[in-house]
Amino acid sequence: MFIKSFKINKKLLIIISILILVSCSICIFYSFAEEQESKKNTDYIKWVDFNISYEALNLTSKLDIDSHNNDEEIKYNWVELLAYLACKNGGNFKKFKKNDLDNLVDKLKNGETIETLTKDLKFYNYYYESYSAVLGNYIGYYSIGPDFKQQYGIKAFLPIAKNYSFNHYDDFGNSRSYGFKRTHLGNDLMGSIGTPVIAVESGVVQHIGWNQYGGWRIGIRSLDNKRYYYYAHLRKNHPYIQNLKEGSTVTAGDVIGYLGMTGYSIKENVNNINVPHLHFGIELVFDESQFDSPNEIWIDVYNIIEFLKKNRSEVYISNKETKDYSRKVEFRDLGTFFPSLF
Repeated sequence: MFIKSFKINKKLLIIISILILVSCSICIFYSFAEEQESKKNTDYIKWVDFNISYEALNLTSKLDIDSHNNDEEIKYNWVELLAYLACKNGGNFKKFKKNDLDNLVDKLKNGETIETLTKDLKFYNYYYESYSAVLGNYIGYYSIGPDFKQQYGIKAFLPIAKNYSFNHYDDFGNSRSYGFKRTHLGNDLMGSIGTPVIAVESGVVQHIGWNQYGGWRIGIRSLDNKRYYYYAHLRKNHPYIQNLKEGSTVTAGDVIGYLGMTGYSIKENVNNINVPHLHFGIELVFDESQFDSPNEIWIDVYNIIEFLKKNRSEVYISNKETKDYSRKVEFRDLGTFFPSLF
C-alpha cells in the first residue's frame, strides 16, 4: 500500500513539476513581451530641429523630380539625399555646400548606393525618419483634371491661394505674451482679409472651431498621421468653407477657409489680432502620446513656405450666395490613394 501510494505521489510530483516549468515559461515569455512592448512604446523620435535651407530643398527636389520624369537609370529620393547631407553637416544646414551634394551625386552615378554610403553614418536613420515625417508626401505621383494624366512632382500646396499676395519672415520661436509667456510655434503669413486658405496636403479635419489663442482655426491630420497642420486667425463671421467639420476629408489644394485676424479672446468671433494674417504651423507626431501634450514637436516651416511657392492652387468663386471659393483644377494624389502601385 505504501509503495503504491509512493508511486502515485511520484507521478503527481512529475506532473506538478511540468506545470511549474510551463507556468514559469509563460511568465518569462509575457515578461519579455511586456519589456519589448515597453521599449517599443518609448522608442520613437522625441525632437526634431528642422533647419533645411531653401537651397538644399530646391536642389534635392529638382534631382528627385527630374530623374523620375526623365526616366533616368538612377532615380533620386530627395529625403535620402537630405538625410545624407545632414550627417555631413551635423544637422546644421547653414553649413550646407552644393559641392557636398554634387559629390554625393557623382558617387551614386559611379555605382555606389545610398545604403553603402550611409551604413556607417551614425545618425542617418534618425535624419531619414525625421525628414520623411516632414517631407515624405510632398513629392510623388499625382494627376490633375480634366484628363488626369499621371504626373510626378510637387504635390503639396502653399497655404495661400494662387494670385493672392502675402509676405512673411522667419518668426518661429519668437516671444508671445497673450495668456502666458510662450514661444511662437509657426509662421505668420501676412495678407488680406478673405484670402482663400489652402490645404497643404490631403488629410482629415481633426479640430475646427474657436480657440482663444488661434481664434477661428482648423487642425488637419495628414492621412499617414505623421503631420498635424494648424491654420489659425481665420476670418470673422465666415472663417471656413461651407459644410467643413471635424471628420471631413480634404484634398491637397482644396480651399478650407479664409485669412482673418480673429483670436486672443475668450469670447468667440472677436478680432483681437493687430494685423490680418494666417498662422501656419506643422506638428510632427511619431507617437500618439506626443499629440496635445507638453512633448509636442513643432517645426520651423519658413523654408517649407518658401519651397511651396512653387506650387499654388488656383481658385474661383464657386458659390455666389455664400461667397465661397473652390479650387479651379481637380487633383488626385495617386501616391496617397494607391500607395502599393508606387
